[in-house]
Amino acid sequence: FPAVSLLVSGVTAQYCTGYAFSGDQIFPSCADLPYLNSFLHWDLNQSSNSVKIAYRVTGDSTGKWVAWAVNPTGRGMVGAQSLVAYRQSNGAVRAYTSPVSDYRTALQEGELSFAVANLTASFTASEAIIFAKLELGNLRPDSVNQVWQEGPVYGDSPAMHFIYGANLMTMTPLNLMTAAPVNGGGGANSGQVVHGGGHVNSVQPVKIIHGVLNVVGWGILLPVGVTIARYLRVFEWAAPTWFYLHVSCQSTGYIIGVAGWATGIRLGSRSPGVAFPAHRFIGILIFCLATLQMTALLLRPTKEHKYRFYWNVYHHSVGYSVVVLSIVNIFRGFDILKPGHKWKGAYVGIFVALVIVAAVLEVFTWIVVVRRRKEEKLR
Repeated sequence: FPAVSLLVSGVTAQYCTGYAFSGDQIFPSCADLPYLNSFLHWDLNQSSNSVKIAYRVTGDSTGKWVAWAVNPTGRGMVGAQSLVAYRQSNGAVRAYTSPVSDYRTALQEGELSFAVANLTASFTASEAIIFAKLELGNLRPDSVNQVWQEGPVYGDSPAMHFIYGANLMTMTPLNLMTAAPVNGGGGANSGQVVHGGGHVNSVQPVKIIHGVLNVVGWGILLPVGVTIARYLRVFEWAAPTWFYLHVSCQSTGYIIGVAGWATGIRLGSRSPGVAFPAHRFIGILIFCLATLQMTALLLRPTKEHKYRFYWNVYHHSVGYSVVVLSIVNIFRGFDILKPGHKWKGAYVGIFVALVIVAAVLEVFTWIVVVRRRKEEKLR
């Protein structure tokens, strides 16, 4: 169930109108839901304020649970009154109700805040359908907060759904009383889906900024600065230019990286229930080590000082650790954000280029150092 989104996803390729249910079941209204190849069909009885629904998901449902819910108290996952179904390992289909009270739900079976009757489900090779009759009670049929979701089944129990892409976008208000076209493809009997998502749209730019700042700061400028310090210092003609270039790269990378880290902290505060603990922990560790590294520059001993050797060991160890952790966390971020292949490919290209340059310079500088030592011995 969703709380916030990370990236856009595809829309449905089919339409609900014209679908024929088996057993002469008729649902006069329907809606094409915008994510997860899902469709909702319903038959509203206004006099009793009850509705018969059929929630349909197309595609292979093997090893997968599907769910559709009404949230009487708000939009999103917490408070959702859910209808859940999946095929068990023995081939039997299980359909049950599950109220969601927090983000760490395991979709345990339980009674909903409204009555549910005739709850069944069917699973075929090409689709899964949940059927039920809901007694809406005090709920207004013209303003229903619906949520839908799917996830894997392990050991005959629902497991956590994906927490990126389409799985974090599956919520929209629904007017059960309106007959209007859906996605431009419905007919007179299509229900109107109001595409919400103000929170989704407001968070998305922050995610992009977070990713770009961290890639540029931690993932490009810091490795370039390390490369400058390690290899240019070998050449006498490069002193002291290499030092100023190194400090400039590291300082700029640190400032940009901290800005990216801060946007990550802001994202976490604006995304309750969506957590990436490993990514967050590594990010905080990078910030702490990098801040320690920048502070230590103020305590840098002179070349002749007896503690300079120990300072160098510390400086190099922390510096390389920050670079390695940054690269690891950037790829973790790619896995979370799921950007287009070209963006990840672009960074991989830059990273590979840096590795190649470093390898070439490593060989070349060793040759220079060995020759210099030989010349010094001959003097």
